[in-house]
Amino acid sequence: MRPTVTTSEILAGPMSQNVENLRAFCETWGTRGRGELDLSLLDPDVAFEDSVLPDHRETYRGHEAVARAVQTWLQAYEQVTIEMEQIVGTGDRLVSIHRFRGTGRHSGIEQGMRYAYFWTFRNAKVIHFVSFRDPAEALEAAGLGE
Repeated sequence: MRPTVTTSEILAGPMSQNVENLRAFCETWGTRGRGELDLSLLDPDVAFEDSVLPDHRETYRGHEAVARAVQTWLQAYEQVTIEMEQIVGTGDRLVSIHRFRGTGRHSGIEQGMRYAYFWTFRNAKVIHFVSFRDPAEALEAAGLGE
């Protein structure tokens, strides 16, 4: 059985510093303006592998590159809502599962999906994270699959 922390548990009880930091980071990601991220959780040499969008399959390195990736990802949408559903894992390997809803900037088409990130920490900073279209794949990559 994998350790799961739901949003209500995150807000209610004790947790590891990495879980708390990740929760706070994901909240800023979902509530701030377009790409205005608090990058303080990320190591300056962080690596981000984006595998959710087909035309973004590359690795972004460093704060500036991660900020650029987020801007690129969001520019196609007029309106975006990102909600964190849960954080799974303990220690330095966590998976966050999210629900995305957005309205296309030019098409006006609304779309939604679930996706996940597999996060690797060192010294309470994210050193690597990977996006996955399927949360089960992220859990498997983190060694947290059932």
